[in-house]
Amino acid sequence: MSRFLPRNRSYWLAKLCEANYERLTLLVPDLEDIKSAVKASVQGKPALHIRLLERSPYTLTLELTHAFNRAMGELCEPAVRVRVYLDARSVEVLSDHCRPEVREALRDEATPQTVLDYKWSLNYFLSRWLDHCVKARYRLATGPADRQPWMDSSAPA
Repeated sequence: MSRFLPRNRSYWLAKLCEANYERLTLLVPDLEDIKSAVKASVQGKPALHIRLLERSPYTLTLELTHAFNRAMGELCEPAVRVRVYLDARSVEVLSDHCRPEVREALRDEATPQTVLDYKWSLNYFLSRWLDHCVKARYRLATGPADRQPWMDSSAPA
């Protein structure tokens, strides 16, 4: 794999985050109108859920997950938390189901290189997952979703 120069790596990370915004808006065309949670189902595939965690004038913090029905209950993975920058038209992954946020993961070794590598891996995973969801024809409309066990009562209304 070729190595980018640090300034090029940050440029391509920004481009990846912008592309992830475009992918997310293919899934949720009225993304800015999310009030609490949305859900989409595709025949033979696990339900896709997007839950609003926080809203500010220019950003949304969302959790995206698939809900797999299992004999012992519902399994919700990958549980990716993202920040959507509405004004910049960009989506940045904050954490996923098996990796903590950047500041926690790199507390002792936070060099620019390790931060870029970690952020790249999180955001590249999101791009692949969003591609899968788009190809599988998931589409979400804003509005209240069915209440699911993984949604707690503290979700914004």
